[in-house]
Amino acid sequence: MNLQKDNIRQDLRKIIHRNRVWYCLECGKCSAVCPVTPWERRTYTSPRLLVEKAVSGHPGPLFADPLFWSCLTCRRCSELCPSAVGFCEFLREARSLARSDGRSGDCTHGGVIETWGRMMTDPDLTQNRLHWLGGGAVISENADTVYFTGCLPYYDVLFRHLNIDGIAVADAALHILNTLGIAPQVMVNERCCGHDQLWEGDVATFTALARLNMEALKATGARRVVTTCPECARTLALDYPQVGGDHGMEVLHITQLINQKLSGSDSEWGLQADAGTVTYQDPCRLGRHLGIYGEPRALITAMGYDLVEMQHNRQTSICCGTSGWTACGAVSKNIQIERLREAVATGAEMLTTACIKCQIHLKCAQQGTDREKIQIPIRDLTTVFAQRLGWHNPARKEAYIGP
Repeated sequence: MNLQKDNIRQDLRKIIHRNRVWYCLECGKCSAVCPVTPWERRTYTSPRLLVEKAVSGHPGPLFADPLFWSCLTCRRCSELCPSAVGFCEFLREARSLARSDGRSGDCTHGGVIETWGRMMTDPDLTQNRLHWLGGGAVISENADTVYFTGCLPYYDVLFRHLNIDGIAVADAALHILNTLGIAPQVMVNERCCGHDQLWEGDVATFTALARLNMEALKATGARRVVTTCPECARTLALDYPQVGGDHGMEVLHITQLINQKLSGSDSEWGLQADAGTVTYQDPCRLGRHLGIYGEPRALITAMGYDLVEMQHNRQTSICCGTSGWTACGAVSKNIQIERLREAVATGAEMLTTACIKCQIHLKCAQQGTDREKIQIPIRDLTTVFAQRLGWHNPARKEAYIGP
């Protein structure tokens, strides 16, 4: 047992040096902007204090700190760090180390989402993966573009009580791609991308999912992957190559693809002007992790909406309040309510976001009798754009598979 503890200490030191987190001890700017710190009432904690515990050489206090599992890994601290500290990467690796010591965060929703991820690591699993395809969608078996659905169909079931329609997001994405002249491949053996598992320290599950998805993606022969999920986009683009090498595929969030067409085409989109006022929630993975800020905003204005920004936007945007379906409690709710108040304060008629998780978490915060002051319609950007193109959520029918 002592040998195992010594190994954990040595590995923790390597993680500290690899991510340069010792610089946190000389600064502390991150403590002023961490969205968790102001709301954590059990004990005062901050990124800097977390690093102090790590540098002390005693992993136990580090693993027991409330911020260790509740950190949103939103990269807000990294935006103003003067020393290029990889705090989120440090925490991700340290969580993996904690799991080797038998520790993990508190799973929400009964661990259902973690369970379906583990189930998908079975290479012999038979899935009804394409049941969600709506009538009228045109897909192909040999296109150079793959639409990566992610867990949208599963969220559709799990969060229906919040009026979350994950299938509508996927169906709208296909309508947009078809409108752009793209009949994409949709993989019958696609698995969860593994984002949540990676960031919660379950590296073994993430690696298994990544290798299965990489194998399926390479088998398509496509050159490009398009996704509506920022977490899928980040994971496919940045994390998969760390597991299986360069997959050679361009990874695009759908707002990037649409923006390319908006700026590079003279075709008539038929989008009317003066559509109303909208405010936009920057997803952490799309914004601070991938640097995609302009494309969603260009899409909003192209649709004729007047975009009114919240007080915190782009690099300073406030996270939707939880990450990886772990440690979602009073702290998360306070962060979400704070963000919704900012949205309402803009006077916008609608809050839109390009992330299904942002929609789920913010709508969840709106539930209850004491939430009247944070009510604002929340819509997914993909479905909003598709509807402006004449799409409606069709009955589930077998899609046409083009040549």
